[in-house]
Amino acid sequence: MPSTTEITVSQLSRLIGLPQTPIIVDVRTQDEFAADPRLIPGAQRADREVVTRSTARLERQSVIVVCQQGLQLSQGISAWMRHQGIAAQTLEGGFAAWRADRHLLIPADKVPARDAQGRTVWVTRARPKIVRIACPWLIRRFIDREAVFLFVGPSEVMAVAKQFQATPFDVRGAFWDDRGDKCTFDVMVEELALSSDALVRLAVIVRGADTGQLELTPQSPGLLAASLGYSRMYRDDLAQLEAAMPLYDAFYRWCRDAVNETHA
Repeated sequence: MPSTTEITVSQLSRLIGLPQTPIIVDVRTQDEFAADPRLIPGAQRADREVVTRSTARLERQSVIVVCQQGLQLSQGISAWMRHQGIAAQTLEGGFAAWRADRHLLIPADKVPARDAQGRTVWVTRARPKIVRIACPWLIRRFIDREAVFLFVGPSEVMAVAKQFQATPFDVRGAFWDDRGDKCTFDVMVEELALSSDALVRLAVIVRGADTGQLELTPQSPGLLAASLGYSRMYRDDLAQLEAAMPLYDAFYRWCRDAVNETHA
């Protein structure tokens, strides 16, 4: 039984990908991280000194501190955070327990560098419909909850990416783009090692809606219809993204928890 200042691997795994997922801070030592340079989905790397000095942005947030074994390093840092009024817990058994239970782990070298505020920055074409909403949802729920998205003219994406150190996606010439019959969302799920049953199921729904292969899943036509509706409702791309996030939350929860449920 974990203490009130610990969360179990099982409990955290049920929170990953949801809007209320806590901030996850990976404080493994450099040697430990080098031995397995992967991250729990949504986690960000930080050393002890950075975490204990820079706590202002964590106020009124729920934080999970993860070290290798869930012992002195994470427990000391989380105790210090609680002293400063932050709701901090440790992961019982640490990174090693998460890995032993074979939960999702993201290769850290596939996650873009963060800016001075600790955010990843991404850029894509303006006027999103499906994939350019689905990919930001995936990034914010599984990679970086504070990710910044820049929507610009199609011809300017790569130039803006270079000028503003942003990662381009869903544009020709970018690493994160369609490949063969797979859309950008498929590529992100695969490259980021996010191939859980739920996300693979969601990827097929998104691919069907995005590529016009509406026969791929019964849900694809509905996603297409809703996406086109959102694109007509909002002139501002960022407002459209924020409004549509709950749509993907709902599809994800159906993919994860409700595929076998019927309604009479």
